[in-house]
Amino acid sequence: MCLSRASVATHSGLVSAPDFTRKPVLDGRLVRFVPATRDSVDHLWPLLADPEVGRLTGSVHSGAPDQPHRFTRDRLEDIYDAWSTADDRTVWVIEERETGRVVGESVLNDVDVENLSCGFRIWISGATGRGLGTEATWLTVRHAFEEQHLHRVALEVYAFNPRARHVYDTVGFRHEGTLRDALRFDDGWVDAHVMAMTAADWASLGDGPGQAR
Repeated sequence: MCLSRASVATHSGLVSAPDFTRKPVLDGRLVRFVPATRDSVDHLWPLLADPEVGRLTGSVHSGAPDQPHRFTRDRLEDIYDAWSTADDRTVWVIEERETGRVVGESVLNDVDVENLSCGFRIWISGATGRGLGTEATWLTVRHAFEEQHLHRVALEVYAFNPRARHVYDTVGFRHEGTLRDALRFDDGWVDAHVMAMTAADWASLGDGPGQAR
């Protein structure tokens, strides 16, 4: 059977295929998601200089201060411009609703249409301990399962980031395995934990993080 992008066969029949060219605004109680564009770099550029963002996302390999940006600003603008129309990912800028300021980004990427799956990553700078990351993660996976009709969303989290691991546990991700020595950092190696959520996991949850039906 030849499948078009409009539909995908499952055991229960045809479902709408994910369409990552649709990049909606998402509203939560604490955060608001706005699709990222070239202009988003104006807000994200200084946040990407946060050493914790570089370390926890595995973008740097040293804890030394004043790490250089991974890309030039012009190159980053080109990257976000391409992502704004990409069909394999949706990139959102995360805004704190109370202040209106940009605090990070959330991403669904590497979509596999035939297997109804994709990856997930998120980072937030300077706004921890207020529940923003938990709600942002929940908004992202809600969109993945309820709007894009995905079956599985997966992520990797480094072992030196227990705060993020706790958020993913709270939202409903399950630990599936460990990639040993996945990241070289300073004079050692850091494991990466693989976590995922399926549509069945999502269906067992309530109307917010950590709530069961």
